Amino acid sequence: MRVLIASLLLLLGWVVQAPAMAAIDVYTFDNDNQEQVFRELTKELRCPKCQNQDIADSNAGLAKDLRDKTYQMVREGKDKEEIVDYMVARYGNFILYNPPLMASTLILWLGPLSVIVIGVLVVFMRSRRTPVVTKRAGNALSEEEQRRLAELLKEEEKQ
Repeated sequence: MRVLIASLLLLLGWVVQAPAMAAIDVYTFDNDNQEQVFRELTKELRCPKCQNQDIADSNAGLAKDLRDKTYQMVREGKDKEEIVDYMVARYGNFILYNPPLMASTLILWLGPLSVIVIGVLVVFMRSRRTPVVTKRAGNALSEEEQRRLAELLKEEEKQ
């Protein structure tokens, strides 16, 4: 009876552990250079689904497919530039963490800087402008304002 229970527990442990073991990708390379190129590429390429993770750290199915394709291309002897060019042709510059400076990405590079410069200029120009309200000597009231104030004070004394 104990053997049966132990066997069932062992089988249950193996069944539960099997999916976790299957999630680990194991890649074998012909030499250390291929492995180094693979590791660099998987850290430099962004997962299109996760958007903020590289394909090395992402658990998304698409990231696994990209890792597998990268592995396949490295094993075929493609160099780093060829693999990056393939990925950019397929997924666009978004797949790169550092997209190149081009006319189409110029707004992304210069947009934040231009907003800051425009904001500083607006603050500077507004601080240099004189107020629209005319300046009076001290806080003196006009004759009309003084008359109105006197009337209000008299009304308040009567109450």
